[in-house]
Amino acid sequence: MRATSLETEADHEGEHVRARVAWYYFIAGLKQQEIADRLGITRLKVNRIVGQARADGSVQIELRMPLAHCVALEARLRDRFGLAEAVVVPAVDDPSAQQRVIGEAAGALLDPLLAEGRGLGVGWGSTLSAAARRIGPRRLPGAWVAALMGGLTRGSGTNTFEVATEFARALGAECYYLPAPIYCPSSENRLALLTHYGLAEAMRRARQADVALVAAGDLSDLSLLARTQTVSENRAALVAAGAVGDLLGVYLDRDGMPVDHPLNARAVALPPEDLREVPYSILAAGGLHKAGIVAAVLRAGYVNRLVTDEAVAEAVLDEREVRA
Repeated sequence: MRATSLETEADHEGEHVRARVAWYYFIAGLKQQEIADRLGITRLKVNRIVGQARADGSVQIELRMPLAHCVALEARLRDRFGLAEAVVVPAVDDPSAQQRVIGEAAGALLDPLLAEGRGLGVGWGSTLSAAARRIGPRRLPGAWVAALMGGLTRGSGTNTFEVATEFARALGAECYYLPAPIYCPSSENRLALLTHYGLAEAMRRARQADVALVAAGDLSDLSLLARTQTVSENRAALVAAGAVGDLLGVYLDRDGMPVDHPLNARAVALPPEDLREVPYSILAAGGLHKAGIVAAVLRAGYVNRLVTDEAVAEAVLDEREVRA
């Protein structure tokens, strides 16, 4: 019995290594030597695992082998925050690669939630753009897409308008935009702007979304929004007010509550609390610098689904680390 137990444990360990090699190679795009160095095995072994994965059908379009540690973290996240679903992908060092793989995983989670007559509300960013590319083209009669926030005045392929358009094109759906800057000059300007019929209709659609896919940003220079002039000029004051990052352009404290700062009153976006009314809501965000804002969003219960990476999942589950 002891020998059998050891053999089973060895098989499990081997399967875990094979799954991780396949993920790093086929999804994260790491070179074989990089994988070998990361996992502490030889390049020859990596090459053999890659070849076997190609030959036996383990890797087609998606990785079929489970990653045990990620699966365990998913279960803990679901239990801790009452999530309907959680997806955890391995952490990678390259921020762009991390956004891409989280986006692809978010697209896979989102795909079965899309249906005829359902409205999809979307945010912005590189992660959501990658999710849009993961969605297979189809025609969904009666479906529509709505931007959940205003955008930047310059296009980057990840702006609100561009991301919403990508999803609408993939679904053959009508798209409702919020053609306004993410932040108005004043709260009075915002209120006046939202009385415009077209913007009011777009905001109404945002509130009626059946499915929502959003990202989150921190206050470091790794965040596109934090690098804009409007936010960078207010960064010190936002930090002083207790902000750890933003959800839909609204800056939140560690418990997920909007901080007391004028910038929040100027945001042209669906209020984060309205996300609680969306039947299917997904937060797709990763990179250890975002652990604080991811934890804040989960604590406040704004979303019922999460896609993130191992490092963030571990930090979020470790209250001491996130609150340090």
